[in-house]
Amino acid sequence: MSATPLASVLFVCVHNAGRSQMAAGFHSQLAGDRIEVRSAGSIPGEQVNPAAVEAMREVGVDIAGRQPKLLTTEAVQASDYVITMGCGDACPVFPGKKYLDWALEDPAGKGVESVRPIRDEIKARVENLIGEIDARQEA
Repeated sequence: MSATPLASVLFVCVHNAGRSQMAAGFHSQLAGDRIEVRSAGSIPGEQVNPAAVEAMREVGVDIAGRQPKLLTTEAVQASDYVITMGCGDACPVFPGKKYLDWALEDPAGKGVESVRPIRDEIKARVENLIGEIDARQEA
């Protein structure tokens, strides 16, 4: 295994408390250290959404110890892929980055039953993204 990651991915949502945390959790679990991952928000929340923590725990991914982080220009510059979570964030734009917007329902204020389908959609999108990154490396 290479010491240098294949790529770097930044997941962004407003509060960095639900969608982007779940995406980063799945990404870390599925790609390991092959692909660097970070997450951030334009207005970080106080804590990770408890329903998101519980929904992820159900599928064996622990995001309980994570803390929402502020989106910085440096984080965007350091990333090859910038994924926004359908929340209208205005991210700094730099040439050579791949920007994607994933229109996902916001889990804020929802119970774990309502968060599960969001979690499952995020997992499918993360799996596709990892496949795309792997395919680019093989090309």
